[in-house]
Amino acid sequence: MPYEIKKVFASLPQVERGVSKIIGGDPKGNNFLYTNGKCVILRNIDNPALADIYTEHAHQVVVARYSPSGFYIASGDVSGKLRIWDTTQKEHLLKYEYQPFAGKIKDIAWTEDSKRIAVVGEGREKFGAVFLWDSGSSVGEITGHNKVINSVDIKQSRPYRLATGSDDNCAAFFEGPPFKFKFTIGDHSRFVNCVRFSPDGNRFATASADGQIYIYDGKTGEKVCALGGSKAHDGGIYAVSWSPDSTHLLSASGDKTSKIWDVNVNSVVSVFPMGTTVLDQQLGCLWQKDHLLSVSLSGYINYLDRNNPSKPLRVIKGHSKSIQCLTVHKNGGKSYIYSGSHDGHINYWDSETGENDSFAGKGHTNQVSRMTVDESGQLISCSMDDTVRYTNLTLRDYSGQAVVKLDVQPKCVAVGPGGYAVVVCIGQIVLLKDQRKCFSIDSPGYEPEVVAVHPGGDTVAVGGADGSVRLYSILGTTLKDEGKLLEAKGPVTDVAYSHDGAFLAVCDASKVVTVFSVADGYSENNVFYGHHAKIVCLAWSPDNEHFASGGMDMMVYVWTLSDPETRVKIQGGAADLEAGDHHLDQGSRELVGIPLTAAGSLPGLCGQSQPQRSYAHRLHHVSSLAWLDEHTLVTTSHDASVKEWTITY
Repeated sequence: MPYEIKKVFASLPQVERGVSKIIGGDPKGNNFLYTNGKCVILRNIDNPALADIYTEHAHQVVVARYSPSGFYIASGDVSGKLRIWDTTQKEHLLKYEYQPFAGKIKDIAWTEDSKRIAVVGEGREKFGAVFLWDSGSSVGEITGHNKVINSVDIKQSRPYRLATGSDDNCAAFFEGPPFKFKFTIGDHSRFVNCVRFSPDGNRFATASADGQIYIYDGKTGEKVCALGGSKAHDGGIYAVSWSPDSTHLLSASGDKTSKIWDVNVNSVVSVFPMGTTVLDQQLGCLWQKDHLLSVSLSGYINYLDRNNPSKPLRVIKGHSKSIQCLTVHKNGGKSYIYSGSHDGHINYWDSETGENDSFAGKGHTNQVSRMTVDESGQLISCSMDDTVRYTNLTLRDYSGQAVVKLDVQPKCVAVGPGGYAVVVCIGQIVLLKDQRKCFSIDSPGYEPEVVAVHPGGDTVAVGGADGSVRLYSILGTTLKDEGKLLEAKGPVTDVAYSHDGAFLAVCDASKVVTVFSVADGYSENNVFYGHHAKIVCLAWSPDNEHFASGGMDMMVYVWTLSDPETRVKIQGGAADLEAGDHHLDQGSRELVGIPLTAAGSLPGLCGQSQPQRSYAHRLHHVSSLAWLDEHTLVTTSHDASVKEWTITY
């Protein structure tokens, strides 16, 4: 078996200002789950570095919920598709798929026997539906609202009750099954963001953008009290979660705090101040076993500490936006992965543990396009904010570090020995020496796209949109065009020298990698075919014998220089992973390892699960690659996750 997944560093929840974020809990208490883009991310609550990503939705997923049995997850997307899939096997086979209404699904609730599902959201003619999970047959009507329904919950004991909360400032109460509208609750003055029954079913809570939380009787729907008297929070409340014993309630608010309430005596037990910036607004929360989780607008997941409310026990960081580039570097004996995203964030990851953090201080304000590390241990990053930044990797702090402002937007940067860096901008090539601009070619006569510097430091290869690679030599503080053209098979998308400087690999939009031999005057050494779409990134293995390429086809190939036919195709799915591999073990249902992607079934074949084609990063093209060592490849993509693979030849 030539490759296997080693680690998955998952993305953060995708959050939006002013919109509540639902975090689901596993009834066994081991895992929690949330959504980002088209992915549902499952993480172990005790060790969140263990993650699993479900990628079978064709559209952005909004909410995912475990069934009370723990065997299935229902997830709903913006198109109104509800997928019910298996949690016990690593393939996550699709059980059923429904379209309860046309429009965004915003919340899902199961009855305690895992037989009925309520789905609400932004339908065109209706805002909700309740049906049997295995047949789709209706078991009631969700009526009584005239605007989008944001939240739904079902009492987890008989007699069943159902509650909803909507943008029409009302909550509604239903009895069933079949579920019938009983009455509207008009206590709130703003959007109702969240309704939740207590686990014992005796009460339910509604939380609203007006800063109020009301508690009602779970069986009759009669109002019991307003938490905190006049107001529970100074800002809108986006989520509430009950304690397992139904005595306390956790709330998350736009006033940048989370609070624990003792519901019986109507008092605040703890206030968790989460920060002072807009990004510290709290949009979601989950109380599971002894863990209290709260999600910030930054996407960070905070584990709250009841003994010390002012500081979270731990904060899970990462990327919530797509990752554009990555690089690796050894620092103090440890290998770190550096990833730069669409929103200007740069994160560093311990490649063994997945522990990660972002740099301190103010950094890039727009997409990080390319990063590399120079010989003095500085991270050089170029961004769409028209700057190149030099950041010391021992300090990991932006402030007081060199920033080079460019005239035009940079696309790619490469470094050589002696303090040189070459930046390719739109219509311009810039040479930097010791963190200063010293030379530029302003109208090169073609559109430069990518650049690589020979390890010897004398030659620069620039790939152009015209399908050619041009060679320049560095002479002191100038760049001289050598007048040599290397022909690629299409517009050049990446160039890379092998670490020993013997070969130059060039990939292009015509799905081909061409390797040139440097010693033979850059004669063509070999051509590598296999990708089904534009190739976007290249990386040489430290052994100089192999290199990897990633493309828009969601595939990663590892090529052998001497033999184009011998290649490892990373598409990591059910078909490629052998039995006995890591999966969510059915017996203990603990996360024991990291499965890769899901395989689904063809639409209309409910229950007859067909494994689908699988990819290194399903539904997202691979955006960057790097090697930690000769047998460990790191890949990233627009799904905002980072994956490590073990490659064996």
